[in-house]
Amino acid sequence: MRRRRFPLNALEALAIVVTLIVFVMLLAGKVSAQDRRPEGISSATPKTIASASTSIRPPPPASSASSVASAAPASSVASVVQALDYAVTQTDEDIPKDLSDEEKVSIGTGKVPIHREGAFRSPFAHPRFGGPSHVKVGLVIDELRDYDIRNGTFDAEFFLSLTSDKDMPSMSPYFTNGREINETVLVDTPTFKFYRYSGKFSSEVDLRQYPFDSQNLTIAMEDKAAGVDQVIFEADPSRTSLNSEFRIASFAVGALGARAYNHRYPPRFDRDDLYISRYKFVLGIDRFATSAAFSVYVPALIIVLISLIGMWIPPRGLMDVRSAAGAPMLAAAVLFHYSLTQSLPATGYLTRADKLMVGVYLSLLLNMLSTWAF
Repeated sequence: MRRRRFPLNALEALAIVVTLIVFVMLLAGKVSAQDRRPEGISSATPKTIASASTSIRPPPPASSASSVASAAPASSVASVVQALDYAVTQTDEDIPKDLSDEEKVSIGTGKVPIHREGAFRSPFAHPRFGGPSHVKVGLVIDELRDYDIRNGTFDAEFFLSLTSDKDMPSMSPYFTNGREINETVLVDTPTFKFYRYSGKFSSEVDLRQYPFDSQNLTIAMEDKAAGVDQVIFEADPSRTSLNSEFRIASFAVGALGARAYNHRYPPRFDRDDLYISRYKFVLGIDRFATSAAFSVYVPALIIVLISLIGMWIPPRGLMDVRSAAGAPMLAAAVLFHYSLTQSLPATGYLTRADKLMVGVYLSLLLNMLSTWAF
């Protein structure tokens, strides 16, 4: 007795081919997803550090003036008050005559306090500080927890050290991406300061490669008042690391680094020309690939395979069974896609998981079209 061969039409063959191509392309893209690293951050080992700083024009030599105080916020206020002692109210003579009206409006012509000495006119500048202190910054993460990928927030506890080549100004570290910061001053000397901090921080989330994504958790720090004429931060590679027992749920440490650079805010007031030295610590974390594959790719593959099994049902006599096989799988795919999106923030681009589901929908559509063609 000859076995009956079930025909495989062109649409069915196309559905199988498209499904296989989609899965191969998406799985192959995982390798490139692991290679994204921010500039200046190495992924060779978790303790490889890169630092960078921008040179600035030092103010002209003057009598040295430095003070040592605690790291309380009032210290920065006192430093500003001291700098204002050398400021004068701006007059028309302080505005360069060769500037156009548009350029004058840009720098500001108001009656604000300015410094006629030094490289900067900002009232926050300190022309008689005696040159900037070059401060090496070390940061050691003790614990990081409660990472919320929907908001990009996490809680961190860490140690911060400041080591200077000369007496520092009255320092008051400020974390630009942090809130609810708790500070404990452990050491406070003119050339060395050591703190322990805890607080909540936020970082930008990049989900283009999800579920094989890598996230960069950052901690950015600057002084509340001192500009580059008083302090210049430098990343200290040998003092930037993690606790030996550091762990973070669902992720592995992929990169670790820090850098320092000069940051300038958009003009907040007239003659606001002072750069701020900013230090940024970056921890790169990679999602576990095995867990991601089994939680996203395997369910999608099972949905497609169950749907494609219906292609082997003979078209004659069992068309009602074959036609009814596509709808439940489509509902399962939609519910599975919905459950994936509920754990992620809204984005203006398609993630790798979204592209996978587009391939699943296309495969189910071709399966239904082949059934309707009969």
